[in-house]
Amino acid sequence: MAAASKRLLPWLVAVAFFMESLDTTILNTAVPAISTALQVTPLSMKSVLASYTLSLAVFIPISGWMADRFGTRRVFASAIGIFTLGSFLCGICSNIHLLVACRVLQGCGGAMMVPVGRLTLVRTFAKSELIRAMSFVAVPALIGPMLGPIAGGLIVGYLHWRVIFFVNIPIGLIGLMMVYLHLPDYREENTHPLDIVGLILFGSGVALLSYVLEIFGEHTLSPVEIGGLLVLALALIGGYLAHAREKDFPLLELSLFRLRTFRAAVSGSFFTRLGIGGVPFLLPLLYQVGLGFTPIQSGLLIMPQALASMSTKFLLPKILNRVGYRGVLVSNTVILGILLMLFATIGLHTPVWMIVLLAFCYGAFTSLQYTSMNTLAYADVSEAQTSNASSIASTMQQMSISFGVAMAGLATVFFIPGGAHSNPLLMIHGVHEALVTLGVLTLISSSIFHGLRPGDGQNVSQQEPVHAAE
Repeated sequence: MAAASKRLLPWLVAVAFFMESLDTTILNTAVPAISTALQVTPLSMKSVLASYTLSLAVFIPISGWMADRFGTRRVFASAIGIFTLGSFLCGICSNIHLLVACRVLQGCGGAMMVPVGRLTLVRTFAKSELIRAMSFVAVPALIGPMLGPIAGGLIVGYLHWRVIFFVNIPIGLIGLMMVYLHLPDYREENTHPLDIVGLILFGSGVALLSYVLEIFGEHTLSPVEIGGLLVLALALIGGYLAHAREKDFPLLELSLFRLRTFRAAVSGSFFTRLGIGGVPFLLPLLYQVGLGFTPIQSGLLIMPQALASMSTKFLLPKILNRVGYRGVLVSNTVILGILLMLFATIGLHTPVWMIVLLAFCYGAFTSLQYTSMNTLAYADVSEAQTSNASSIASTMQQMSISFGVAMAGLATVFFIPGGAHSNPLLMIHGVHEALVTLGVLTLISSSIFHGLRPGDGQNVSQQEPVHAAE
């Protein structure tokens, strides 16, 4: 691979990550405007948001097989093309049913972008170079949710809600050109048949589970109906687990969980994101409804998180090299839990500079957490296992993001009474309790990383070998 292409590859993957991460948060801001234009209630727009998430849950598991079968360049280019086409079609939709269908199409493209992009990085860079590459592409995924509310507010306020979807078109076209010029084409000579039964069982189970969590706390379905859907979702996932044990080439190679580093990284990532994944949902409620800030002011208060991620990414390899994965992940998860609880101290009289400082610290430690978990997953994975590892890691990550927002929603429903949405003091109190709950959950998740050994991941972090006596 040419040196210039290798240097540009992280930029190319980062742009795709940014385009996908920006999409959901920028759309959230435009929900009232779109619902008015399409003549539906704002609550009906939940199907537009949920359809994209469900599409990701269904199609991410086949991303590794697709890359092995058709090549990373073709699949990554197709993903960007489908996502861009879906964005254009969303922008010209005239009713909510077409919009939902086009969001599903967008999700098909988005489901391939992140795992195939990550797989390309893993196969291009040596494990000793992986931290730097992964930390670079993780930044856009953190910046997207920060910029989304501000960009969405500006577009809706000064342009038109359709522009929210059209923003992706020039980015996607540039990305397609860069893919054909600089993305390496990795593929397997012999690929096993796609596990169709596993795809149906796992995809439908995860999609149904995501849907149940999306609607939990609403009154559109009775508790019995929600309980029945939950049991069915768990039965489908359980059916997949039984199917995978009997299959020579299952959809997701669960034997990878026998690797200690992979198991700790993926399961630890899942449970950690359950706690911190709801922060982008809770903080705007605290700032806007509780403290009375405008959407743009609220977005600016969250921006320091992105700035911290960018400014500290060059320090991450040095920190992991000195402290090691076990030390970083155990201590860092505890720090994140404490920071979530400190967010629960923000009130009407909290100085703005203190909110900014807290957001900056949270952004720095979140960046370290994500990069550590994402790179540790590949520490002991062989070249032949990388596509399966990427599919599992990306699937679990998407599930944890969906479940994290759902956890925040459940905490909000539990702690914030119905009338609190118009009462700032009740809103502040309810969000505080929700943040403390998520902080405790994050603290508990740190126990997963205690199973790591001091020398785990040293081929990625470039640590000195750990002696047997240690």
